[in-house]
Amino acid sequence: MQPAIQVRGLSCGWGERLILRELDFDIQVGEVVTILGGSGCGKSTLLKHLIGLYPPLAGSILIQGNELVGADNQAREQILRMIGVMYQSGALFGSLSILDNIKLPLGSFSPLDPAAIDTLARLKLRLVGLEEFADFYPAELSGGMQKRAAIARAMALDPQILFLDEPSAGLDPVTSAELDQLIRRLAETQGVTIVVVTHELASIAAIADRAIMLDKSIQGILAIDTPAALAAASDPRVAHFFHAARPARAGTASVL
Repeated sequence: MQPAIQVRGLSCGWGERLILRELDFDIQVGEVVTILGGSGCGKSTLLKHLIGLYPPLAGSILIQGNELVGADNQAREQILRMIGVMYQSGALFGSLSILDNIKLPLGSFSPLDPAAIDTLARLKLRLVGLEEFADFYPAELSGGMQKRAAIARAMALDPQILFLDEPSAGLDPVTSAELDQLIRRLAETQGVTIVVVTHELASIAAIADRAIMLDKSIQGILAIDTPAALAAASDPRVAHFFHAARPARAGTASVL
């Protein structure tokens, strides 16, 4: 089986500023992979390139075997239909109910009739435990519920790959742990490949099959392995990241 994502020789930057150089990695179908590292290491930059927001300086990005870099408009649209994205802020439309937020991509990109769209949107809300809040507006929900709603919208078109940008940011430990459980459940029950940008060690330990650790000093990948293996790594840069951060949340298994 071909990987869900294949990256070869990927270099990213802005203008003459190089941030990441010659990255090579694969993400397998059905994996949950976290992208981690210190501030300024390029986590968000890598994510934005993987979802096609910016063209790389060099290299290749294959999504389900399809080349994203340099794809024409039609091919690019088909590739991007394979992915869903949850942005750090949630990026929900405040003037729309939660249900209408999920219906929006369905109405724009699916051939379904309004009744079917409504049914499918409600099913997506049920998937994240928000079916009772369909008529609420984003401002009426807690931060954790907004993140769940944003995940439901990202899942609306049944993407093969789901990208989550700092899903635990701004959440209390209990809510963050519940969101971690949701992410693992989606991976296991929906068969979706999930890529998560995060710096939260408890989340990394709870959700990741593997982690890609970026390092600012080398402008690239310092290590790729399971969270447990990275926590036990002999490289002092890896060890410092895993052991200098906050301890795991109460009730969450720790790899430290």
